[in-house]
Amino acid sequence: MSSIDQPEDARKRTKELRTEHPSGWLHLTQHDAVPILIDALLDLPPNREFNKTEFARHAGVTRQTVGNYTDLLLEVELIEEVPNTSPRRYRVADSDVVRELFELNSALNGVGE
Repeated sequence: MSSIDQPEDARKRTKELRTEHPSGWLHLTQHDAVPILIDALLDLPPNREFNKTEFARHAGVTRQTVGNYTDLLLEVELIEEVPNTSPRRYRVADSDVVRELFELNSALNGVGE
């Protein structure tokens, strides 16, 4: 029996297991505001530096929201700190994760064209 054909209780347990041991994607997107923040990062010009207030304005969220997720965005290498800045400034990271994210976004934008 495939997972698609599982009874209801088995599906609930599978969902619980996914939540307990999430993939990188689920770990990242289980937070309500993170997809909005990622979308805003995809919209920034290359090498653009920003502080939390500027990024919040750009994303259309509160500064507190950006503050709540800054460590997560750093952890997964979506953003990086700009050294020797005060207040602390960030930029889109030069990482494999960011390159793959831009490639995925480009592919998704190209669907149906």
